[in-house]
Amino acid sequence: MPLCLLLLVFAPVGVQSDWLSISIPHRSYEGDQVVISCTGKNNDDIKRLKYFKDGYHIETYSSASSYTIRNARRGDSGYYSCKADRKFFLFIDTTEETGSKWLNVQELFPTPGLTASPLQPIEGTSVTLSCNTWLPSDRATTQLRYSFFKDGHTLQSGWTSSKFTISAISKEDSGNYWCEAMTASRSVSKQSHRSYIDVKSIPVSQVTMEIQPSRGWGVEGEPLVVEGEPLVLACSVAKGTGLITFSWHRQDTKESVGKKSQRSQRVELEIPTIRESQSGGYYCTADNNYGLIQSAIVNITVKVPVLNPLLSISVPGVLPFIGDVAELHCEDKRASPPVLYWFYHENITLANTSAPFGGNASFKLSLTAGHSGNYSCEADNGWGTKHSEVVTLNVTEPPPKVRLVNGPHHCEGRVEVEQEGRWGTVCDDGWDMRDVAVVCRELGCGAAQHTPIAMLYPPAVDEALPVLIQVALCNGTEKTLAECDQVEAFDCGHDEDAGAVCEVLPSTF
Repeated sequence: MPLCLLLLVFAPVGVQSDWLSISIPHRSYEGDQVVISCTGKNNDDIKRLKYFKDGYHIETYSSASSYTIRNARRGDSGYYSCKADRKFFLFIDTTEETGSKWLNVQELFPTPGLTASPLQPIEGTSVTLSCNTWLPSDRATTQLRYSFFKDGHTLQSGWTSSKFTISAISKEDSGNYWCEAMTASRSVSKQSHRSYIDVKSIPVSQVTMEIQPSRGWGVEGEPLVVEGEPLVLACSVAKGTGLITFSWHRQDTKESVGKKSQRSQRVELEIPTIRESQSGGYYCTADNNYGLIQSAIVNITVKVPVLNPLLSISVPGVLPFIGDVAELHCEDKRASPPVLYWFYHENITLANTSAPFGGNASFKLSLTAGHSGNYSCEADNGWGTKHSEVVTLNVTEPPPKVRLVNGPHHCEGRVEVEQEGRWGTVCDDGWDMRDVAVVCRELGCGAAQHTPIAMLYPPAVDEALPVLIQVALCNGTEKTLAECDQVEAFDCGHDEDAGAVCEVLPSTF
């Protein structure tokens, strides 16, 4: 038999031998690059190399080559083997086959579980989400990245920490949450199951309102504020979570004075400039969709400070004269009572008086020559002190209330006197030199010289002019005729009118 035929007959075909061997990593994890190598005693003789998994052909190479799983998965676990067609002798080939070896691709880390702490969060509190998984001890240095999601939206991506904190969770944050753990190389990623987080809300309760600033307390315990200043109405709740709508109202008109919605248990509303007309009762309400709750009513009294005191001085006539009684009036029309008024003459205090119910205060002064000068007043109601503008008073000697008419000069003629704004004559009953001396003194003339009858000084008196004095009872020392005792006219005609002649002094011309 020829040699070639013998070689063909005895050449091994498809039998397991030690010529071809397979090597598989002892331990592999998800995401690893796994290399399975089939090698022969002489790899150059290999003409075709096939790899099998669980008996199924998975890859063929035309020469010796390794089979690489670039990103291993648990499903890549199985029994691996290979077959090689190699040159046997000259042009004769044979097939070598390895036994099967088990490849075990282990789980790098289990599917993460999402937990929330606390499990049933209350609106406004802090909630921590944890993406819980672990690595085997021999892969403890593998870096993982964590991402957190809610209802399809990414909350945090590629986070190195397995925890994510929502600092103040709201009712709107209720929903389905899940997390993802991934290796830094992105070779392995796993997502947790969805977990529904139901955020609980707390209804508002114990709504209160306070005033800032308060300038004191009224007789009924109500806060006092000053007109023109800013006023803050602070509305707060003892309990309540989420978005709270606060509203402020006036009690008498029911009108809304402001509204704010905030995630806060205390909100302030500022009235930049408070007015006296805004005195009254106020309250606030709070609502976080569980029902509106109202505060107690707070009565506010707006005090008006002294702003513009006005001083006025009234005298009996048009001009102030010595001997007149002047009345000083001081008033601030809007100042809240009680108001204390002070009166000053040349910055020297004259008097003070109170207006317990508001309005003006007055002070009477009998004028002397020394009362000429500048006057002012001051008003104080405890909320502000103001001075009035200065009023100047010029006190002069009063004009004489006696005159000598139709004579050659002002120191001689018919005697006429003024009483209560009207002029009239004096009867010559008992008229003597003592009476004339007083008239001369009042007119600034010299000594009394004579008591003539008035008929000597024509023309005659108009009958409409009355006779005012029947008898003047002067002792001669009085300064004015009005100071003398007098008897009112009761039976005297103008034919009995008195006259007077005084010495004319050079200064009286």
